[in-house]
Amino acid sequence: MANTTSAKKATRKIARRTEINKARRSRVRTFVRKVEEALASGDAAAAAAALKAAQPELMRAATKGVVHANTASRKVSRLAHRVKALSA
Repeated sequence: MANTTSAKKATRKIARRTEINKARRSRVRTFVRKVEEALASGDAAAAAAALKAAQPELMRAATKGVVHANTASRKVSRLAHRVKALSA
């Protein structure tokens, strides 16, 4: 257990950050899931719209450090590729 005042404060800060990061990660997963569901249903228009909404969320998560920038880019790229293949 934290003994010093600074260690106790650090623990509080970490707990706050963790909650924020959890919420952001959950939000990203929700947006990605919506794209996946649209792809599974075969609706190209819905998939494109969902991707357009998911892309900024993924990039925002990367900017905030919730996910690595390369990971976010890779996810966007792969989703875009699948949406394009569906609409073609």
